[in-house]
Amino acid sequence: MSAPPITARLVESREIGPEVRHFVFETVGKDELHFSTGQFVSFSKEIGGKNITRAYSIASVPQGNRFDLCLNRVEGGHFSPHLFEMQPGDSVNMKGPLGTFVWRRPVKPSILVATGTGIAPFRGMLLEELATSNDAPIVLIYGARYASGILYRDELEALAASHPRFDFRPTLTRPDETWQGRTGRVQKHVYEAIGDSTAFDVYLCGMKEMIDDIRTTLKARGFDRKQIISEKFD
Repeated sequence: MSAPPITARLVESREIGPEVRHFVFETVGKDELHFSTGQFVSFSKEIGGKNITRAYSIASVPQGNRFDLCLNRVEGGHFSPHLFEMQPGDSVNMKGPLGTFVWRRPVKPSILVATGTGIAPFRGMLLEELATSNDAPIVLIYGARYASGILYRDELEALAASHPRFDFRPTLTRPDETWQGRTGRVQKHVYEAIGDSTAFDVYLCGMKEMIDDIRTTLKARGFDRKQIISEKFD
């Protein structure tokens, strides 16, 4: 028998990019929400006479009964416009946490690859792992169209500055003349970071096309399927 839904109440939300918001929710009547960083929750609500369900990756570490989400407003979407209109104190039904997009332990040298709001699960995963005594190097390759789309940029740059094992490599596909960093799709930067090695675990989160492309190339280079961990944001 499936578990009954939990009530998730909005605490606050703020804009962190064009049509992207960071949300803080709390579970009602539940003092602790236990989850592994990288997992997701499933929200459901009756909208327009239909029960709509959507999954959203948790963008935080366990923190009592609170958890963070990061999502964009989908044009023509059914659920994201509703979430964007929610005010503090409003609630939504929730199931979870669910999912297997979590660290493979012990954490080995790892390449994390995200596009857009695919950064969400990595935020919690990095905050958790970088607080440990492990020294395995981690490279985050994060793709966006514009600099304004690099979500949590200040936070990620601060993590890289304070943790020598963590290398943050954002890349833009539509940079303006002020951008001094990497350009182009994430794929070429992934292959550059990996070089001739097959010793990395590679975590992919973003659109299906990007994930399928990288997965195919890595397998052709000798990576085992267990070394490629992915979560598709369709």
